[in-house]
Amino acid sequence: MHYLLLCAAILLPESLAFPAHMKLEAWSSVDLEKVKAYLDKFFPLFPKTQNLSLEERIKEMQRFFHLTVTGTLDKETEETMKLPRCGMPDIAEYQTFPGSPRWKKTHLTYRIVNYTPDLPRRKVDDAIKKALMVWSDVTPLNFQRIQSGRADIEIRFARRAHGDGYPFDGKGGTLAHAFAPGEGLGGDAHFDEDEKWSDFSQEVNLFLVAAHEFGHSLGLAHSNVRGALMYPIYSYENPATFKLPADDRRGIQKLYGKRSSNS
Repeated sequence: MHYLLLCAAILLPESLAFPAHMKLEAWSSVDLEKVKAYLDKFFPLFPKTQNLSLEERIKEMQRFFHLTVTGTLDKETEETMKLPRCGMPDIAEYQTFPGSPRWKKTHLTYRIVNYTPDLPRRKVDDAIKKALMVWSDVTPLNFQRIQSGRADIEIRFARRAHGDGYPFDGKGGTLAHAFAPGEGLGGDAHFDEDEKWSDFSQEVNLFLVAAHEFGHSLGLAHSNVRGALMYPIYSYENPATFKLPADDRRGIQKLYGKRSSNS
């Protein structure tokens, strides 16, 4: 299986290039700010890591993505930072969000608030339904679509700033983001309308991105296992033959248990 999916902000422009091993003191203030912005978004500091140097933070990112650990912005690291990906921060292996938020019920509702013009409505409906089934097939969870009222998982397409404090960045970069279980925005999934959404291999596959985002909606954070659905970098896989990788299955079943054979 090719390591697949996930959605990311491209904070470094295509024209930005560094020598293979540029020392920190050689970077311009503009370069440093761009690197820090990426790390702050996807590898944020916590109380126990507040004193990490920039070099140590780059090493943390390199370890997560299984890159050569240099602590410098070499070509491999720079190219990884440019890849399209999920807008949520990265952690390691299968992980749950801090505090392990989860739904306290197994019957969840979802509502498609609006549609992308890139696909016929029925294809959007099918992609969302199949993406949710990725998770319901291996847990006691079940999902019911509603047409009006507040749903547990609200699904919408939006551009740039769209009212949740996490603006999209235009075509490329961050493809989508979703919120962990909880009140208000909890569980909601937003997709960047500036992307070109597809139901097959061209452009960005809606099913693959949605399945990843719904993992966040259910309480999973990012995995550093290449091939895992919850790996943060987007890569295409044929939806017709997609099977949930073992890393993701272990993570979601830790939160909700296994699906009964009688379900």
